[in-house]
Amino acid sequence: MQGANRRYDLIPWAAQNAVHPVTRIERGEGAYIYDSDGRKYLDFSSQLVNVNLGHGHPKVVKAIQEQAARLCYIGPHFTTDARDKLGAKLAEIAPGDISTSFFTDSGSEANEIAMTIARLVTGRRKIMTRYRSYHGTTSGALSASGDPRRIAAGYEQPNVVRIFDPYCHRCSFKLSYPECGVHCASSVEEVIQREGPEQIAALLVEPMTASAGGIAPPPEYFPMLRDICDRYGILLIADEVITGFGRTGKWFAMNHWDVVPDMITSAKGLTSGYVPMGVVMMRDHVARHFDDNWIPVGSTQTANPIACAAAVATLDAYEEDGLIENAAAMGVVLRDGLEKLKAKHAVISDVRNLGLLACIELVSDGATREPLSASFGHGESIAWIKRRVLELGLEVRVSDHFMLIGPPLSITAEEIAWAMTVLDEIFGEVEGRLKAA
Repeated sequence: MQGANRRYDLIPWAAQNAVHPVTRIERGEGAYIYDSDGRKYLDFSSQLVNVNLGHGHPKVVKAIQEQAARLCYIGPHFTTDARDKLGAKLAEIAPGDISTSFFTDSGSEANEIAMTIARLVTGRRKIMTRYRSYHGTTSGALSASGDPRRIAAGYEQPNVVRIFDPYCHRCSFKLSYPECGVHCASSVEEVIQREGPEQIAALLVEPMTASAGGIAPPPEYFPMLRDICDRYGILLIADEVITGFGRTGKWFAMNHWDVVPDMITSAKGLTSGYVPMGVVMMRDHVARHFDDNWIPVGSTQTANPIACAAAVATLDAYEEDGLIENAAAMGVVLRDGLEKLKAKHAVISDVRNLGLLACIELVSDGATREPLSASFGHGESIAWIKRRVLELGLEVRVSDHFMLIGPPLSITAEEIAWAMTVLDEIFGEVEGRLKAA
């Protein structure tokens, strides 16, 4: 079960000694992954909320094989049948009048390029983002993030303005919903006025944050942001790298509020993680700027033929297998299971979800809501939970005092129920550790 000699490559987002030994995964099938000892794990995180279809979907595998046999690569200044089909399909499923796509290699790159496009189109320089956010690992995307990884990296680009989050469970303004009037949204206007509206190109936000705390906004939030952005000529960019392509029970999370952003960035579910690919999708008024103006961005692998073929097959599979509908239905099942865990365990202070993207917030004291990680010392409790879930055959992401859940869209009610029994056992053990401390 141990990996090869760890001196030859680095595991991301980790101190290398803290993750040794590394589990070696041999194969995946559906909602399960199998290690080199043959042990099976329920993939309750879709591997960084990425493998939306589940592992080894035959339609996508076949599309990759057939495209590889025909044409593995062509420069982005040419087009291919798969690229044309993908662009047309995205225009069909995208919200509102979003009809043009720019293909990238990752979600990080998609956010980088979306910010560049916003600056080119508006002639402005500042990007507004939220404190609890993660937009990618590249310099510009990480600079736009509020995630602690930005601080750890020790460098960030200028012209980023941050706003507070729609974090009702721990409101930065010490208010309560709905009496608050959704102040987290209305306060954005004051920030814009003080920063100078003529300086702000775009507001870049995740519909539901993922790694930064799994925060789902109140229903009024995005309609209010759309109105504010329109008032000041600011482009609204929805970072749907994680929430896009059925994850929340709709094609895109912004569909939940009937809000059409000016751009949507995405990746992950676009190809179900089978091949690296990202996309910036944009409304016509944004795309038309480049009819007669040079677009100075791109990369060698822009619209790679294999990635395009994988994406077309992935989008077809979502429809043919009824996976978006299943995500909506199983999201209700997941929510019910999480609420039952919360009612039973004092270590859980909040649960929240949007379809099959969910978060469990853990505390060491239910009365004070002291984060769990602060009780054990930074990292120790989280490392223990990570080890324990794997020992019990469950793979789920744990970061800070949050447990992020995002199973494949093909997940069943029976598999969710089994995962709830594992989590029930683990949270009972956590509470036992707290009493003994």
